[in-house]
Amino acid sequence: MPGWIFVTDFAAGPSTPTCRNCTGGNCDDNLLPELLQQALLTSGYFNVFSPAKPAGKCSHGGSFDRTSRQDPVGGISKDDIGSSHGSLHLKAADLAVDATMELLEDVRLSVGDKNFLRLMGLSQSTVLCFVIDTTGSMSDDIAEAKRVSFNIIDSKRGTQQEPSAYILVPFNDPGFGPLLVTTDADIFKDSINKLSASGGGDIPELCLSGLQLALTAAPPSSEIFVFTDAPAKDAHLKSTVTALIESTKSAVNFMLTDVLASRRRRRSLQDPVSRSMSQSDAQLYRDLARASGGQAIEVTKSDLSLATSVIEDSSAGAVVTVFQVVRNPGRPDNFTFTVDGSLRNMTAYVTGDSSLTFSLTSSTGVSQSSIQSSGPLASFTTVGNLRRLSLNTENQTGSWEITVDSNKPYSVKVTGQSSVNFIFNLVEAHEGAHGDFSLKEGRPLSGGNTSLLVSVTGSDTVKVTEVTLFDSSGPTEVNGSLQSLGSGNFLVTFSGVPAGDFVVRLRGEDSSSTSRSTSTFQRQASTQIKTSSISVTAQVNNTDVEPGSTISVPFTVATATNGVMNSSATGTFTVRANNDRSYALTTPSTIAIAAGGGGTANGTVTVTVPASAASGTDVTLTIEAENAAATDVNYAVLRFSVAPRVTDINRPVCQEVSSSSNCPSSSSLCASSQWEFIANLTDGINGTGIESVTIRQGNGTLNTTTVAGAGGENITVATYSASCCSQNVELTAVDKAGNVGTCVGQVKQSTTAAPVITATVNTTSTGGRTLSMSQSLWICAAVSLLWY
Repeated sequence: MPGWIFVTDFAAGPSTPTCRNCTGGNCDDNLLPELLQQALLTSGYFNVFSPAKPAGKCSHGGSFDRTSRQDPVGGISKDDIGSSHGSLHLKAADLAVDATMELLEDVRLSVGDKNFLRLMGLSQSTVLCFVIDTTGSMSDDIAEAKRVSFNIIDSKRGTQQEPSAYILVPFNDPGFGPLLVTTDADIFKDSINKLSASGGGDIPELCLSGLQLALTAAPPSSEIFVFTDAPAKDAHLKSTVTALIESTKSAVNFMLTDVLASRRRRRSLQDPVSRSMSQSDAQLYRDLARASGGQAIEVTKSDLSLATSVIEDSSAGAVVTVFQVVRNPGRPDNFTFTVDGSLRNMTAYVTGDSSLTFSLTSSTGVSQSSIQSSGPLASFTTVGNLRRLSLNTENQTGSWEITVDSNKPYSVKVTGQSSVNFIFNLVEAHEGAHGDFSLKEGRPLSGGNTSLLVSVTGSDTVKVTEVTLFDSSGPTEVNGSLQSLGSGNFLVTFSGVPAGDFVVRLRGEDSSSTSRSTSTFQRQASTQIKTSSISVTAQVNNTDVEPGSTISVPFTVATATNGVMNSSATGTFTVRANNDRSYALTTPSTIAIAAGGGGTANGTVTVTVPASAASGTDVTLTIEAENAAATDVNYAVLRFSVAPRVTDINRPVCQEVSSSSNCPSSSSLCASSQWEFIANLTDGINGTGIESVTIRQGNGTLNTTTVAGAGGENITVATYSASCCSQNVELTAVDKAGNVGTCVGQVKQSTTAAPVITATVNTTSTGGRTLSMSQSLWICAAVSLLWY
């Protein structure tokens, strides 16, 4: 059950019998009496393939569980009311909900409301994420990055559109980083203000290493902006970065300066070096932008300030992609997109050669050509390879058309602000008693069936009518079969998805539109879905690793034909493994599927975590397998965290030192009087120590000091004082292991002249790690203190 972690002191031992046979199909009384008498915890064995289990042990139960047919027969599951212990289903579900809420509340109190919302993916605003080249010729670019980021921060501070986090990754050669992730805008401003352009005698820089770090640090579906004027020295990371883009569904936008310049200057400390970034160098960035649904904007340094408006566009709240397409090679084409009543502040971006022309036609038949920079449908600016169109869609909902005339590569992207959007995840059927499905990492198999879990957000009146996979550079389109799961969730199944690069497009109807009739709408995911005939699977047994330890990750490579695993296949594959922290790792360079090997080959990647690694560091490991012809690649992405062994599992302890109150009986006189209490907060002689004490509720003043206790432990003395008009306080104490305690105080007036204090103390709850116990203590004073 979510939220419960069993304590080994209360668990039945490996050889302790726990169950007896169910009688006549009735399992209500199959737990052994001695198990209940000793209050021991147990769980049920489950296996769909084998009936084997230890003697005397309980089974999960159900038709899929073969162990439940072995003595002791039956099961103890409470999955639903028809389960072996179905009579306890509702009670178990309520306990699971309560335990989950308790755990989540502890997390919220430990990290704060803002970080908790980020953790749960509930932030209403975007992150601001910059990856910046800091070599000698980048002075103008750095200055523009400062200007646009400062403008976003200053204009949105204190509003709902204020970025939920700020991420900065500088890079050059030979280094990249350090990574900065902060929720404090002033820390970000200070860090970006300290960037300066220097060095860079040789042209290529470690751009993809910096981008890799940003992709693993940013929340999923982030917008990342890369500033550079140099080719990537680490182009070998292209497939790794592509894998991370697909895994995180983040969009990467490249601000490329002087790509077309024939000469450019980078100054070392001793002598100048003049070189240029070729079109082939820039193509790497264009490919990554296309894979992510971002853009590669190419401008001169003097015009960069005119192009960074796309950064400000993306920082607005609730930005959705309505339509996006890439044509490479280019060809003249017509594209349609739907404008619905919920969309506002719509913008179109067209990138391409200077010879490109286009025309725009609204749903009412009004047209405007690209020779009109300001017209009835849009006003637009051109800078470098970018045309940015601010659309006028007022009273013109319905189908719009944009016609592009160019034989050179180009892209079209249409965005707007709307509460209606969708997210998706690749999923696969999960065999077992529950008939569920699980998230799938890596690329789906070419020619096979692919399933997506699609969730529509922002409206409960939406009806999804169509979900398709379509190749944005070609005519291929695959329609999905929809199954509604309720609450805006849909399971979409695609049959026989061919090899190619696809994006997900959703169409539907929304009856909440301001128009009288139902409004049709269209949304498109930015990130591409690529198919592969290679399968890469890997699993980390423990997602927490200690500093100074080595983790081994076994992986398996297999191939498929028409989406079906080929047990007779043979072949040799190139293996690449990378982690975003540059920790030392070992990996086989190749792996071979031999004849008679069942169509699979196994390998192991080991990662060594430095002893100096900070607790809480997240590590992302990418394992790739590429075929011998270098035409097909798939990957597995795994994440684990650096965490020392936890020895402190107890909450802080609170002991009242003194309390006083001079509150009048009349509330009209409360402003002239104060009440106060002083408490000692300790974490035990073997605890990690109190890290923070904060006011969760109350309008008073809190001061804390640390003193040494007689037993050698540190004591945090908390002194709280408030006006008698504010008669309640809730304090949150967090120790360095993350255990959370909450203190609630309240002034209570008695019927006699002296106020009364009531206190209840719970000292054995452990932040969701153990079972809770409580005891009550009544004392006389002026404040009511509840510690739980």
